[in-house]
Amino acid sequence: MSEHLLEVDNLFIEFHTRDGVSKVINGVSYHLNPGETLAVLGESGSGKSVTAQAIMGILDMPPGKITKGRILYRGRDLLTMSKEERRKTRGEEISMVFQDALSSLNPVFTVGSQISETLRKRKGMSKADAMNRAVELMDQVKIPAAKARVKDYPHQFSGGMRQRVMIAMSLAMDPKVLIADEPTTALDVTVQAQIMDLLAELRRDLNMAMILITHDLGVVADVADRIAVMYAGRIVEHADVHALYKNPAHPYTKGLLESIPRLDAKGTELATIKGLPPNLLRPPSGCAFHPRCKYAQDICVTNTPPLLDLGGGRTSACHFAKELLDGRI
Repeated sequence: MSEHLLEVDNLFIEFHTRDGVSKVINGVSYHLNPGETLAVLGESGSGKSVTAQAIMGILDMPPGKITKGRILYRGRDLLTMSKEERRKTRGEEISMVFQDALSSLNPVFTVGSQISETLRKRKGMSKADAMNRAVELMDQVKIPAAKARVKDYPHQFSGGMRQRVMIAMSLAMDPKVLIADEPTTALDVTVQAQIMDLLAELRRDLNMAMILITHDLGVVADVADRIAVMYAGRIVEHADVHALYKNPAHPYTKGLLESIPRLDAKGTELATIKGLPPNLLRPPSGCAFHPRCKYAQDICVTNTPPLLDLGGGRTSACHFAKELLDGRI
């Protein structure tokens, strides 16, 4: 039995396309304990959302295909459960908030009817009881005048309020795990902070575990307990949030941190990571990050670095992780 609430173990996923096979997930492993937040970071195309879709069972297959690995929830493999068991577990124990609230909500139904539908279908509530619970959930996510607004349609809400509706829907079944996939996309900075504060508060109040998927290191510092950094379908660094911010052990993580705008660097040019993420139909040899890495050496071009255990729960997939940590490079 797994000691973790949720565990992704050596997961491999590929997509079969007209141009060939794209190996989008290559041996990803991470875990989530009760009541904690794991942030999964990386640029678009790194595999963050695909892994979450595999957990939720909403990965399009085909073209996607899980070729290896396990996804354990309370020690049981979601991939080998019966269809009915998977549906019950993923619907009632694990929930997901998607990044685009406008396209996730049905424009022709009120938000109240959309929240209450889950309660009626899965919990067998009456229409009136489900609607009353929908109002309570909207109150819980701090939507003003919830009793009146439960009858409004998605287009009558702002972007931030629509995202709160999506969060309310995800909480309807009292899940033990909440996956938030880029929950602050397309929101302004002030609203982003409000949504992140809300998620952190809900996690504490409801004792949920949360996976926060994002490409922005700036939004997770006050929310996450641990961070897993993904690049080209692999976990390239995993660490406690404070340790990672203080001293990254992978050049990619270091580049992401250096690209965050700083108030004390006004008037200076914003740092960037040169180049583009690799084409996974034709990935580079050796370390996938070596074409963009300013520390790359010959071994990086020829040998794929293993995920090194650096102690204290830290791992890094870099040939020179120890030298980077010690400040020798």
